[in-house]
Amino acid sequence: MNESESWKEERQSAFLYRVIADRESVEERRRLFLKLAEAAEAQALHWQKLAVDKGTRVPARFAPALRARVVARLIQWLGPRRLLPMLAAMKVRGLSVYAHGPAGGHDAPIAGRAEFRHRRLAGGGSFRAAVFGINDGLVSNASLILGVAGAALDSQVILLTGIAGLLAGAASMAAGEYVSMRSQREMFEYQIGLERDELAAYPQEEAEELALIYEARGVAAAEARQLADTLTRDPARALDTLAREELGLNPQALGSVWGAASSSFVAFALGALIPLLPFFWPRPAHGLAWTIGLTAAALFVTGAAVSLFTGRGLWWSALRMVLIGVLAAGVTFLVGRLFGTLVN
Repeated sequence: MNESESWKEERQSAFLYRVIADRESVEERRRLFLKLAEAAEAQALHWQKLAVDKGTRVPARFAPALRARVVARLIQWLGPRRLLPMLAAMKVRGLSVYAHGPAGGHDAPIAGRAEFRHRRLAGGGSFRAAVFGINDGLVSNASLILGVAGAALDSQVILLTGIAGLLAGAASMAAGEYVSMRSQREMFEYQIGLERDELAAYPQEEAEELALIYEARGVAAAEARQLADTLTRDPARALDTLAREELGLNPQALGSVWGAASSSFVAFALGALIPLLPFFWPRPAHGLAWTIGLTAAALFVTGAAVSLFTGRGLWWSALRMVLIGVLAAGVTFLVGRLFGTLVN
């Protein structure tokens, strides 16, 4: 990125900081984003001077790009908290104040504690993704099997259709997860790279931004400044801290795109396999009844697991999941029966 582009990035950040400050109802956060806007404007002047020294022209007036104007409008409508991933991609810093609760309610972050919290949440996120992946496979393939059975087709056709649904659904889930994780990782790597360049170009200003974030959380100004200065003396530690506190990222745990894709494939395939199991037996007796029973039992278990994330009662979550699955499968069965009747 050349000096003119860096100037534009900083001016755009300042523009968005001021929009956030106007929308922010918490005074400490409003002051934080106003100060970050001033810091970004000062950094824009730094790049402007470098550009002038190299004979590069910088526009006389800054006009936000269409993307920045759209994001600004969304901030005004929805508030910044609902747009955190989008704001991180737009080079907006200080977003970790929304992840740490109300300003003044927590101590300054400690690297070890933050690392522990990240690992704990990451593990919980993987388990949650597995539960919902299995549930998706259960509902979609059970519905597909019952829809085909409703058309009065034989067990071999049902088996082939179920296998095709399993493979197609699992591949689709894996591809979607790969694209999602790849895009997220590229955005994170880009943002961390920008932070590395800024830390090398003006470390003192980056330390001031970090101190502002700590102040917004209720840390005394002198203590916040001392903490920021201490952290930024070591470039590697400074980059790690800035990525966590300004971007809300953990540079050491961006996630494996292939791991996420393969996990999605396996979770969906496991769920999709359960309603298909009775049809692997030659001439299965009561295969459809077994499919319904196995699917209902598996939905009950996944619904109970979902209650771990929602805080609702186990029985309510489990029975609700069974009801949703029964409704989805029932509709496809009736559609299949209607279609089979019309064809015949």
